[in-house]
Amino acid sequence: MTASHPPVPAQNLSPYHQELNEFRLVYSKACAIVCAILILSGLGLDYTLYPQDFPQLAPVRIFATIAVVVIYLQLRRTSFALRWIKPLTLLWLSVPQIMISWMIWATEGTSSIYFVGLHLALYATGILLPISFFESLAFGGFTYAVYFIACYFHPSGLADIGRFAGYSIFLIFSAVLSSFCTYFNERARTHLFYLQRQVAEKNADLQQTNAALAEVKGHLIQQEKMAALGTLSAGLLHELNNPVNYSLMAVNMASKGASAQGDAGLRECLDDAREGMQRVQKIVSDLKTFAYQKPGEEGNRIFLLEKAIESALRLTGYELKNVEIALALPLDTHVRGDEPAIIGVLINLLTNASLALRTAAPAAPRIELQARPEGGRLCLTVRDNGTGIAPQNLPRVFEPFFTTRDVGQGLGLGLSVSYAIIQRHGGTLRVASEWNAWTEFSFDLALASPQP
Repeated sequence: MTASHPPVPAQNLSPYHQELNEFRLVYSKACAIVCAILILSGLGLDYTLYPQDFPQLAPVRIFATIAVVVIYLQLRRTSFALRWIKPLTLLWLSVPQIMISWMIWATEGTSSIYFVGLHLALYATGILLPISFFESLAFGGFTYAVYFIACYFHPSGLADIGRFAGYSIFLIFSAVLSSFCTYFNERARTHLFYLQRQVAEKNADLQQTNAALAEVKGHLIQQEKMAALGTLSAGLLHELNNPVNYSLMAVNMASKGASAQGDAGLRECLDDAREGMQRVQKIVSDLKTFAYQKPGEEGNRIFLLEKAIESALRLTGYELKNVEIALALPLDTHVRGDEPAIIGVLINLLTNASLALRTAAPAAPRIELQARPEGGRLCLTVRDNGTGIAPQNLPRVFEPFFTTRDVGQGLGLGLSVSYAIIQRHGGTLRVASEWNAWTEFSFDLALASPQP
């Protein structure tokens, strides 16, 4: 006798067969319970048709009911049942057939009315249970085999050969009909499964398309914002520059007058007015970046990035007081671009870093500036050990007018302007951060003489 191989584990099955096993398990459990109830209910049939054999038939029915219930309990162990669903289903199906065949042998043999029960089991199997065509054929052959054994070994044997032949043909017809029902049910299940898979794949494709469209929509909205901001900036330049310049001239002239020289309060008011006008000038200057985004000839000059960093550090020296500055630069930092614009980017990054350090107040405030050549470009990183950026704010740091500062402390244009400047230089301004730990900004510029 050859050893039987265990079924393929559920995780190794194809999606169709895995889904079929789950489907089969649900129906197998439901039909097993119905089968147990019908077997037990047959006690009334035994008592009505064969009252003299009832004491002999009843224990067999009860035993068959218990056997089906035991198999049902195994089916409730989902992981185990999914691996052994086919043999478990065929096992509990065979219980009523064996029981009915034994009752045929114990009663009237070829004349026993119990042969009808075999037909009912075949029809129910073909219509209700999701078994395969060949399994249905095997079950039909098994049913006829136990019927033949029951009749052949009955005390009267096959004496009524005509009745036996008729019942046999009827049973074979039922088995064939049940198998064909199973065949078409199986085809319908397969077709339905592949339709469901196609719908699922279409839905997945649709979700990907929607995601792509949402991303494109986001880019378009951002471009529209920048275009609108550029139009607004151009108007502000025209409307604000002249009045601001006139006001600054008037403030400067008033500051030199005899009244201002002799009145400290008036001089302080004029200084405040000058500071306000200069702040307006800075805002207009930042907006100018969006108003005029086409680089000119000056935007491709060769300059030393190291010199630009030194200028930015000098300009932010007061804000970076008591902060350790660590520089790690290569020997050659010649790059191409607009030096004043890059200095502005560096000032913005250093100012943000100093604010983060003042807020976090670490024991050793530190800003690291490191540059390294990568593929014909020079990549610079500015890292501080300040407050970091909250995860929910990280995706928005480059949005125009987005700021976490208090009202009046900034418009939220610094990083968005810096992003646009680096983008015009053919690079990308990137950010990485860990909340309450550190923040790192990085960008890259074209080397004056790209390394081979």
